[in-house]
Amino acid sequence: MHDARPLRPLSSLPWPFTGREDELELLRGALGAGRPGAVVTGPPGVGRSRLAAEAVRAAECVRVAGTPETRGTAFAAFAHLLPEGVTLHRAVHLLSGVRLLLVDDAQLLDDDSAAVVHQLAVQGRTRLLILVADGVPAPDAVARLRSGDLLPRLALEPLPRADVARVLAAVAGAGPEPLTVNRLHRLAGGDLSVLRDLLDALRDQGRFDRGTDGREWRWRGPVPVTPALRERAAAVLGRSRPEEREVLDRLAFAEPLPLAAAAAGPDLDVLERLEAEGLVRADDDAAVRLASPLHGPLLRAAAGRLRARRLAAGRPPCGAALETEAAELLRRIDAADVRSGVAPVGDWLVGEGEPVPAGYAAVRARFARLRGELREAVAWAREGLAGTPGDAGCLFELGCATEGLGEEFAPARGPGRASSPEAGRVESPPRPLSTPPSRFVVRRGTPSGTPSGTPSGTPSGTPSGTPSGTPSGTPDRASAGDAVRRAAPKGGVFARHAEALARGDGPGLDGVAAELEERGFLLFAAEAHARAAQLHRDPRAARTARTRAVALARRCQGARTPALAGLVLGELTARQRQIVTLAAAGLSNRQIAERLTLSVRTVGNHLYGAYTRLGASDRAALPWLVDLPDTRTA
Repeated sequence: MHDARPLRPLSSLPWPFTGREDELELLRGALGAGRPGAVVTGPPGVGRSRLAAEAVRAAECVRVAGTPETRGTAFAAFAHLLPEGVTLHRAVHLLSGVRLLLVDDAQLLDDDSAAVVHQLAVQGRTRLLILVADGVPAPDAVARLRSGDLLPRLALEPLPRADVARVLAAVAGAGPEPLTVNRLHRLAGGDLSVLRDLLDALRDQGRFDRGTDGREWRWRGPVPVTPALRERAAAVLGRSRPEEREVLDRLAFAEPLPLAAAAAGPDLDVLERLEAEGLVRADDDAAVRLASPLHGPLLRAAAGRLRARRLAAGRPPCGAALETEAAELLRRIDAADVRSGVAPVGDWLVGEGEPVPAGYAAVRARFARLRGELREAVAWAREGLAGTPGDAGCLFELGCATEGLGEEFAPARGPGRASSPEAGRVESPPRPLSTPPSRFVVRRGTPSGTPSGTPSGTPSGTPSGTPSGTPSGTPDRASAGDAVRRAAPKGGVFARHAEALARGDGPGLDGVAAELEERGFLLFAAEAHARAAQLHRDPRAARTARTRAVALARRCQGARTPALAGLVLGELTARQRQIVTLAAAGLSNRQIAERLTLSVRTVGNHLYGAYTRLGASDRAALPWLVDLPDTRTA
């Protein structure tokens, strides 16, 4: 079902600055009065330039940049600031009066410009903000600065998934579905420039839809091959040697390949050449993969129909792989360790738009829910229900996850979707947690261009991974117990959690929370810290527990349990709480401004800050949050 409302034209909009709040604060501190500045490093596409622009937004700043075309021209980066024929000594003297100098793409500076920047850093009278890309050659003077010996060094990592989700929601004007966020984040690798190219390609070819409930946009199907994306994959799509392209295509349709199979015959020499160019990699498990997550989908999409059919025929059926993935996830749940769960076959299946067996979907939903990824749990449960609307395991997981997200996220009625009352009545399947999932059934043939054996059926005896002893149905909010906590596994750290809660032991709950966080149960850990904050007699211990609870809750995809919501509301300023309350009552920004005698811009700024702290993207969540009791301690 396609929504008639188009997404915003992505290329024409400035992408919002989101995430990186801690890095921005550090950078602004490094650029303060009496400070020497900083060097910002990181791989291409992590947003160094955007972070720097935010850091110097209100400051008087001189900007220079290196370019590939001018690396051989002396003082090219400073040509607009220095007279012609200047010497190094004279250049440093003339630039010493600059209070703040921003140097972008310093790895592309000519040697003379790099020497000027280095001498300014040694001199120490000019604050410097130097941006350098990792993994590329740089002039010796820049390389010495990149080491961090003269200036503090801030190393940026690729943008994490949570921040990618916020960017997607902001630039597209609607919330992205979690499985789509996962796929885009995986393909882009945290590189915002790749993410932009992907979104432009998907929008231009009309690949987005809003699903059955119409709340979130999603993407299913192959990666479109556009000129921009083809250019990014030119290293693999443009191979001139047929034997190299054949090996790359085999990996694209069947990765990971065991090293013994991938290196059969003369292919070992080919693989070694491709590995030397950074196009393939051999893992510790003796398997060979493509180095870039984007190359495989583009190679598959660019293959002709006959070639795709031939290459797909060599891939083993997905049913056994799905069973193995589900069994491993259940084993990790049974061991109370959900820190990570790699399941590439299931991710590929849902990304390609193929039906997902309900039993597998229930296991994925349960694993995501226990990790605190409630929206992802909802998405997986709905994938299973799309093919088997009455599946008990998926209905149970859907009910638990939506309860933790709040009433406004309750599942809507529609084909393949469970209504909230129905989800609330379903009993937890009695299957023991340690029992492996049953065999996944393949009901129909594989379309050309996709791996053979793609499962589309539902296993007999639907497994959900729910341990025996779990309460039937979803818990009632009025019981003061949170849905996610009440549906937790029994024994071990969870038993200690219940005991500490029964004793009213704040320090004990903090200790349990630390272990839960280490094991990957982020929402459970946030809940434990939240309860501890209410029980501590020491105000400092209560503040620490509250801070930890809020930090963990922000990583839980909008979880809105009563204890957590009260803590998060407690993080707002008095003015923010006042404006949020009025916005939750339905007042527009202009109406709020008139009532409080503020400017509309000021109201908007306060709301934006509140959204960031609340983990909300718009006003939709505010009524639910404001109606909750505030559990702040005195």
